[in-house]
Amino acid sequence: MSQPAPAWLLVMVRGGKRCGGLGHPSLTKTRDAIKNLQLHTVCESARCPNRGACFFRGTATFMILGNICTRNCRFCAVDKGRPVAADSEEPHRLARAAANLKLDHVVVTSVTRDDLPDGGAGQFAAVIHELRQLDRPPTVEVLTPDFKGAAGSLKIVIDARPDVFGHNIETVPHLYREVRPDARYRRSLEVLEAAKLMDPALITKSGLMLGLGETEAQVHRVLQDLLQAGVDMLTIGQYLAPSLRHYPVQRYVPPEEYKHWEQIALVLGFKSVAAAPLVRSSYHAGDHYRSVVAHDGK
Repeated sequence: MSQPAPAWLLVMVRGGKRCGGLGHPSLTKTRDAIKNLQLHTVCESARCPNRGACFFRGTATFMILGNICTRNCRFCAVDKGRPVAADSEEPHRLARAAANLKLDHVVVTSVTRDDLPDGGAGQFAAVIHELRQLDRPPTVEVLTPDFKGAAGSLKIVIDARPDVFGHNIETVPHLYREVRPDARYRRSLEVLEAAKLMDPALITKSGLMLGLGETEAQVHRVLQDLLQAGVDMLTIGQYLAPSLRHYPVQRYVPPEEYKHWEQIALVLGFKSVAAAPLVRSSYHAGDHYRSVVAHDGK
């Protein structure tokens, strides 16, 4: 059974939901731009606690290839089952939404599509291509599944030249069997390492959740493994169980511990670290990308 959420966390979550008000023009414009073009966002499908604040700011994380996942991760709110066929018009509609919202940094993720021969890599590449054709092309960040470790699928995405390649490690290896039964810790590390080897100039990114039952020593080991895989950017946030059917929260990590991990990660050598209870993979993604670019002097 999940632990009851502490008062300080409830205040944070409610603040994010109230941001701008449900009827605020900025929030409504973002939702309408997504809905009218028949697109999905991980913000809504995964019930992100920041979705109100992000929609208010005119940002969203697009989720391609439908909203039904072929895997059964116990932490995730996205529906599981048999997905629909890939939509060849989706990349074009996504680019239109990005243009309508005047986005300067676009984050694109997907459900896991183990049913597709390339795991959906071609759709990622098509989205990147469409965004590059805009009059004012944004920088592009992708957050992909592991493609079952298929190097050919990964190369399709890397050859499309995203500005940031992300793949989340999610939790410590000890918890994979319970939390991510269809994933493999070592395989996720290899995906990140292979992406960097394919394009050494590529900025790579990963994310980690706390509160699943990990120990401090296990988290420290994950950070070292990610660095060894060449990861540049890191996000660390609190796991929140989407429902009573999902993996239960073992611990609510107080804000000061996130500051502790942020400092450790920066000292270890990550170029950008976002760590706080409500941080998610795309949290202020454009700002953190630009900080890395400035760090590298590009």
